[in-house]
Amino acid sequence: MVDLFDLTGATALVVGAAAGGLGEWAARTLAEHGAAVAVADLPERQDDLAVTGAAAGASCHSVDVTDEDSVARLVDGVRNRYGRLDIVVNAAGVMLRKPYDRTTPREFEQVVRVNLTGCWLVGRAAGMAMTAQGRGGRIVNLSTVYADRVGPVPESAYYASKAAVANLTRSLASELGAHGITVNCLAPGVFYPTKMTAPLAEDPERLAWFTQRTLLGRLGDPARDLAGPLLLLCGPASSYMTGQIVYVDGGWSAW
Repeated sequence: MVDLFDLTGATALVVGAAAGGLGEWAARTLAEHGAAVAVADLPERQDDLAVTGAAAGASCHSVDVTDEDSVARLVDGVRNRYGRLDIVVNAAGVMLRKPYDRTTPREFEQVVRVNLTGCWLVGRAAGMAMTAQGRGGRIVNLSTVYADRVGPVPESAYYASKAAVANLTRSLASELGAHGITVNCLAPGVFYPTKMTAPLAEDPERLAWFTQRTLLGRLGDPARDLAGPLLLLCGPASSYMTGQIVYVDGGWSAW
């Protein structure tokens, strides 16, 4: 059974992996289980990315997921460096905490462009690369527990874009399945602390509410609670799973 989670010999690319986010822990996990790892993030986040790279023994790359050419260069560069690309984890994303009537169309569109269009561009480039290799592959997108619901914080652009990522995952799975490429989605609940959830420290009542709202009575620990589900979707154990939204939320979505 251990072999089902062994990634030895595989090359993995984690997009959105600068230190402080779930992408960092994804990269660490994949490296710890035998994969050769490449990590990527925005040019202005390269210092934080280097922290992840050092922890995961990974090569560091620059990418803007909203730019088609940038994504293509990244995927081609990783394939050329390692000779193959077996796993792609797309953890790039942004959040906009603003009421709907204070959110401008430009702000809304930017969130959608990063979270949804960026996810599609990464999946598109990865799918084409893996198809060309002819060895199958694993693509894992990160959405959120809000893939099919909303939360107490006003952030309509984020909710809409992350719900769309879930259905994009299903769509890509339907197109890539014939090539032996699985496409699945991890939907985390509230993981704390990360750079995205750090502002909750300024609102202890809301932080306590999130904890109480979770059936297991605690928030997700980035260092340990993502690893198992991620390894499942990235390795041989999930060879017959595709198009699935896997909630890692301490029971949040159960009620």
